[in-house]
Amino acid sequence: MKRFERLEQIRRLDPEKDFLEIYRLTATFEFPWDYTRALELALYRTYAVPSIGRLLADTAELTGRTQKRYDDTALLLDTVVEHGFGSDEGRTAIRRINQMHRSYDISNDDMRYVLCTFVVMPKRWIDSYGWRRLSRHETAAGAAYYRTLGQHMGIKEIPRTYEEFENCLDDYEEANFGWDEGAREVSDATLDLMASWYPRPLAPVMRSATLALLDEPLLRAFRYDQPGAVTRSLVRGAVRLRGRAVRLMPPRSAPHYARQNWEIKGYPGGYEVAQLGTFPVPGVRGCPVPHKGSSTVTPTE
Repeated sequence: MKRFERLEQIRRLDPEKDFLEIYRLTATFEFPWDYTRALELALYRTYAVPSIGRLLADTAELTGRTQKRYDDTALLLDTVVEHGFGSDEGRTAIRRINQMHRSYDISNDDMRYVLCTFVVMPKRWIDSYGWRRLSRHETAAGAAYYRTLGQHMGIKEIPRTYEEFENCLDDYEEANFGWDEGAREVSDATLDLMASWYPRPLAPVMRSATLALLDEPLLRAFRYDQPGAVTRSLVRGAVRLRGRAVRLMPPRSAPHYARQNWEIKGYPGGYEVAQLGTFPVPGVRGCPVPHKGSSTVTPTE
């Protein structure tokens, strides 16, 4: 297969009807490393919305069990990509996601915003750092894929097009990004987790490199010092250089799913989808964070 042959295959498909096939080809053949980084960043930036970051801090899911939360989130989302919405595995994964969300009074606005990050951040990352930009077919298919996921999660008023997802994300961040002490704790725990994947002497370097990839609204919300211009230029230049190197490599001949990522540490002996994630504590229900003016979601699974 030639380097752009799979892109031609994607362009022969219908992004509204064949969105799962297109998304799977893009995320597991064309850009598996980039999608992992982009979805990490997508989830990370949601912490800058205080209602989201504070909830995660209060539940201790991303401060006390950071690696498990990372693993479970990646594996549940990955199951749907690999097996599809109608499969037993995909339905089980969505059911688990919905069961976890039902334990808390999460607003529809927050849920829709998180969904927007899954659509927008991969395109922004890949267009900046990937070996090529995303095509219009891939962009439209990504919007259709997450629109379908959102419907299975009972999210209301989901954007339809990529442009609508992007506008929704930008507007929500402008209105809601802000400082919260608990959210900063979640952010620090996540940065520490990412640094822990590398040899200990490299941890400070990896933390600085991650901060250099963040945009200014995120840095302001968490009250991090702005990385120096040289550091930011070197880090972003290195990631772009990686993309150029990948462009020269032969195309991938087999799909690479998130479950194959070396960053997934918690299940060396394998896992059951039905056992991933958190389970309600008997007698305890309800989110410790009050939400005003927004309805909660009603999952369909």
